Amino acid sequence: MAVQRVTLRKMTMAEYRSTTDHREAESVRVLSRVMSEQLARERVRRGTARFLPDGLDTVGHHLLTAENDLGEAVGNAWVGADPGQASGTASSAWLYDINVFSPYRRLGYGSAILAAAEALIAREGKTALGLNVVGDNEAAIALYRRNGYEVASMSMRKSV
Repeated sequence: MAVQRVTLRKMTMAEYRSTTDHREAESVRVLSRVMSEQLARERVRRGTARFLPDGLDTVGHHLLTAENDLGEAVGNAWVGADPGQASGTASSAWLYDINVFSPYRRLGYGSAILAAAEALIAREGKTALGLNVVGDNEAAIALYRRNGYEVASMSMRKSV
């Protein structure tokens, strides 16, 4: 597989709306496994309001579109403050969301977006990038492992 490169830029408002709709729908789909769809929708909307109170212009958060060398949008990422660290003292950032658009999947763009996000937070003085991944998302888990991410904690669940 060829090594891909991407350039990250701030999302446009239209991209932000579309990405938020997609992220919220995916989150509701996952949460609906363990709670009602209505409760999942409420929880997801509260999360968006909490973490992105000013939407696209929320301080400390980067809502980014990834473009390849041809200027084509190949995916996006949301990188921001680590929710597990106190504001202003955090040495790490958090990858809230990452997407590679369907026509560009399995071509190395996921790794390229991760590398670009890591470079961005390193320029800001951060020394680590954390994230959560749903346990059955094998493709994402493989992507993160290929790029040097390790399990830092694990939460398990069994429905009875």
